[in-house]
Amino acid sequence: MRVGLTIAGSDSSGGAGIQADIKTMTLNGVYAESAITALTAQNTTGVLSVMESSKEFLKDQLDMIFDDIYPDAIKIGMVSNSDLILVIANELKERKAKNIVVDPVMVATSGAKLLKDDAIDSLKNELLPIADLLTPNIPEAEILSEMKIKTIDDMKKAAEIISNKFKCATLLKGGHALNDANDYLFENGKGIWFKGKRIDNPNTHGTGCTLSSAIAANLAKGYDMENSIKMAKDFLSKALLDMLDLGNGSGPMNHAFDIKEKYKKLGD
Repeated sequence: MRVGLTIAGSDSSGGAGIQADIKTMTLNGVYAESAITALTAQNTTGVLSVMESSKEFLKDQLDMIFDDIYPDAIKIGMVSNSDLILVIANELKERKAKNIVVDPVMVATSGAKLLKDDAIDSLKNELLPIADLLTPNIPEAEILSEMKIKTIDDMKKAAEIISNKFKCATLLKGGHALNDANDYLFENGKGIWFKGKRIDNPNTHGTGCTLSSAIAANLAKGYDMENSIKMAKDFLSKALLDMLDLGNGSGPMNHAFDIKEKYKKLGD
């Protein structure tokens, strides 16, 4: 069985972060491990508080993982400060980690900046250059490319700039009122669109985490980048199409939409 590692924050409501990543990897046939960068007290309506891991504890987690069950692919999500970013970058370089997918969680869907400037600098200088794939949304891509993204052509240009700058593949996700379900991959000097059908589901909590984890799971299984993304987008679409409706805000998806009916049945 192939192994996926998620390095991210915990979402107490289970819809995003570590919890979404573990569900996604498991349902995509990969054994999931995790190193937690932060604990959050949150639900579908918002985040109440955050408690970051210390850099020593994060390193301990990573050491124990790599010393025993070495991962075939790694997904990195929320890393909120410069010290933690440096720990991750140093560990992955030292351990010669492969198939690294970074979801650069820098800007919330609302547009609020989630990282301090020094953390953004560390992300750019230390972590992104060792990634195999970056999966920014449009506000994050604007920061990384240092350009405004208003059109489809802007998406293509920004993805190319980011890919060339950090020497890795870049999947620029649509949405944010532009090109809602279509994503653009730029890799090795070539660009390709991944078309998606807009799904009218307001419960989209954890979509970014789910997509990047599914891509990492597919890379772990030995698929190439294009097929890994194509399969991940299909998984995400089906999780959204299940129309799970929980909570009072933007609710989670049903990652386990494909689980056998036998294990879904309620008690009498």
